[in-house]
Amino acid sequence: MTTLPIYRWRLAPDGYATYRQLRALGLRPGGQDVAAQLERPRRRRGPLVAYLYCIDQAKPVRPMTPGRWAALAKANTARRICPECRRDPGYVIPPSLGMCGRCAAPEEQRAA
Repeated sequence: MTTLPIYRWRLAPDGYATYRQLRALGLRPGGQDVAAQLERPRRRRGPLVAYLYCIDQAKPVRPMTPGRWAALAKANTARRICPECRRDPGYVIPPSLGMCGRCAAPEEQRAA
């Protein structure tokens, strides 16, 4: 097992990028292992860690196919359907409530 090079925050050499930075460039890690690590010190807790990947080994992001677009649309539609009243309230149902606002507070709706 090899140890990863550790760089301080904002001091990583060129040629490395985080996952989000790769995505912004239209790339993905493509199966490569983590090449290095960034650490940002914090006062009372452990450091924040970000993993770095080699840009030259990254592969392009796979394009969305019509089937993937359809599956994504179906999943997003399912997140908008209230499990109680089976209606689409026009927004994504919050996981904290588990139902739309109308079903979560019915007495407030009747008073209004």
